[in-house]
Amino acid sequence: MKQIFCVIAFSVLIIGMNAQVKAPAPCGPVPTENQMRWQEMERYAFIHFSLNTYTDQSWGFGNEDVKLFNPEKSDCRQWARICKGAGMKGIIITAKHHCGFCLWPSKYTEYSVKNAPWKNGKGDMVREMADACKEYGLKLGIYLSPWDRNSKDYGKPEYITYFRNQLAELLTDYGEIFEVWFDGANGGNGYYGGANETRTIDRTTYYDWKNTYALIHKLQPKCVIWNDGGDRGDLRWVGTEDGYVGETNWSLLNATGEVPWNMLHFGVENGNAWVAAEVNTSIRPEWFYHPGEDGKVKTVPQLMDLYYNSVGRNGSMLLNFPIMPNGLIHPTDEKNALAFAKAVNESFAVNLALNKKVTASNIRGKSGRFAAAMAVDGNKNTYWATDDNTKAASLTIDLGKPTLFNRFLTQEYIRLGQRVKAFTVEAFVDGAWKELAKGTTIGYKRILRFPAVKATHVRFTIADSKCSPAISNIGIYNAPVFLNAPVIMRNQAGQVTISTNDIGPIFYYTLDGSTPTSKSNKYSGAFSADGKVEIKAICYDPTSGKSSPVSIEKFDVSKKNWKIVGINDQKSDAIIDGDPATVCHQKGDGKMPVDLVIDLGNKYNVSGIKYLPDQNRWSSGIITTYEFYVSDDNMNWKLTDKGEFSNIKNNPLLQTKKFAPVTARYIKLRALKNTSGDNVAGYAEVDVITE
Repeated sequence: MKQIFCVIAFSVLIIGMNAQVKAPAPCGPVPTENQMRWQEMERYAFIHFSLNTYTDQSWGFGNEDVKLFNPEKSDCRQWARICKGAGMKGIIITAKHHCGFCLWPSKYTEYSVKNAPWKNGKGDMVREMADACKEYGLKLGIYLSPWDRNSKDYGKPEYITYFRNQLAELLTDYGEIFEVWFDGANGGNGYYGGANETRTIDRTTYYDWKNTYALIHKLQPKCVIWNDGGDRGDLRWVGTEDGYVGETNWSLLNATGEVPWNMLHFGVENGNAWVAAEVNTSIRPEWFYHPGEDGKVKTVPQLMDLYYNSVGRNGSMLLNFPIMPNGLIHPTDEKNALAFAKAVNESFAVNLALNKKVTASNIRGKSGRFAAAMAVDGNKNTYWATDDNTKAASLTIDLGKPTLFNRFLTQEYIRLGQRVKAFTVEAFVDGAWKELAKGTTIGYKRILRFPAVKATHVRFTIADSKCSPAISNIGIYNAPVFLNAPVIMRNQAGQVTISTNDIGPIFYYTLDGSTPTSKSNKYSGAFSADGKVEIKAICYDPTSGKSSPVSIEKFDVSKKNWKIVGINDQKSDAIIDGDPATVCHQKGDGKMPVDLVIDLGNKYNVSGIKYLPDQNRWSSGIITTYEFYVSDDNMNWKLTDKGEFSNIKNNPLLQTKKFAPVTARYIKLRALKNTSGDNVAGYAEVDVITE
């Protein structure tokens, strides 16, 4: 009886001790329930579809004919099925892009599907998207561009009423909305009801975001707001559309004040507002569908890189699917997206740390409630925590036997804030500890990649944190490794090189349009392939027998005889050397325009111009508005094309503009405006399309 009494008394004592150990206090700002629901989605999709889908433009001007919109095979169920299969948890549809065309029959404008031939004006793309999302168990989000290049009232106070009326339609008629997305593009040239002029606004005051947000919260109290338009929402842009956020990524900003690029990309360690990072990018180079990008769809290795650089860096992954003119997602986009989901599932199917024996250097109050085992129990609502005065600690996982792995995943219990500032991961190999990787912030989720190692123990050491750490999950995985598609380049002399960042693969290539295999031409060094040619290449690993996705590059006429005219700078050769990493900046006299003249060496039937800007997005020479001229003698010039390079600052891709063929020996690219408002034009590459 005495023994039983002692056991009971001891148990009561332990329970009492655990009950007295309080959870850590919140550390700085913490996410709202809306932000938590959003963060746990991890991956969701964008859908871009509008009138400029039919004009092969990046941005519509606002005067495109409504009658162009007639997707004869449109099927939102196909979009939802593919997004669901790709592991997405929701879809944000571009209900209205900058051109002002509405994918729903808005009663506030005639510039909508109600006046399009599609379904005889009875269609509602947003309704079909909402129904498809409901059928496939996906959440629905709404993109509504604040900029409207069609509206005659844009820039006036009356437009704000119009904008909010449309917002109310979208947030009232289509069920629960998980996210409202406001693009940051504001003001510029447009149709504007026939005015055809440039209008500017102060994006910090014009939209009166405070009252617009109040409307959203009233109509959709469970949604989050993304805004790059001058006021804090619940989520932030990361300063790039390339699909990555900083390795250091705090989910914090300051509630007021300017937000420079470094804050967008890395967050603010001591920020006073929780504004997490949403990483937006497209499965193709651009947001809307362009036939010329059918061979540029991101491959599984590229999509996996995006995943690790977004979800794996404490962000979300917003992946865009451009819709073809027929109203469907392209088969290649579908194939790659589904294969991507399969790769993610395979990579994280088996957590080698789950329920393994663990020890920690410190446990909060020595309580079982906060024991090290809470980090490997597979429950996101339990966590290992340390005492308040302990900001550095380590946790060791016993794998039980020598185990092969190449990924380390960890998560903080962010309901109590983001805490960790620095950590390392080590493996016990051959009787000694070996550092595998190190990181700074963790947040909701952090995944580190490293070469595969076989070890019996793994040690996770938190070197520094803002407050006592609270780690909710640790995962160790042996993920499949993918070969990246090779990079194909041709210099001005016509010499082709094939390369990759991977170590060890062999390259095979073809010149006849066929798909390369391990029996095709073996690459042994630079080779000559002058003139018009299509080159396809793969990386091949002879050990595993695996091949990379196929790279495809189409080269036009030879540049051997091309010369830059009028620039006395050796760097000018960078404009036509075939290497996107080399750059030439040309400074004009006074203000713009700045003219670049190229002697093609021979006469050609020129039917297009290609311009690759300086890939440093902070360059002062990224051209936004241009004119293109041709000449036979470098004296008499003919204007052949003019326009804008849309969205080039945020997405500095190769710009391709096509026009009716003209005979020319000399070409002139005239820079009228750039992203910095100065008189510098920068070029990584300039090329032509010929017939």
